Amino acid sequence: MMRDMGVGALPICGSDDRLKGIITDRDIVVRCVAEGHDPSTVRAGDLATGLVWVDAEAGVAEALSIMERHQIRRLPVIENHRIVGMISEADLARHLPDDQLAHFVHRIYAGV
Repeated sequence: MMRDMGVGALPICGSDDRLKGIITDRDIVVRCVAEGHDPSTVRAGDLATGLVWVDAEAGVAEALSIMERHQIRRLPVIENHRIVGMISEADLARHLPDDQLAHFVHRIYAGV
């Protein structure tokens, strides 16, 4: 599904449509394939990472801060307890001035 959609992460939602976690391409490689598990038998929810998100009304600065603090590259956007989108580092790269982008990338990848 991720390959077909051209994305590196997908939200995992419960039957109530509320976000339960996120699964990334890295989760699949590191926590499934590299450990010798069969991806066709492992449930996405078992690999999903913790719940970090930003409110739909938050500004870009807050989203950046959350991503930096948690060293994550993708951030779900929540409105009324439901996921309405996902912000990625690529989205930010298209909208940040070069100096802010350099600072952000350094903090995410270097863990500073």
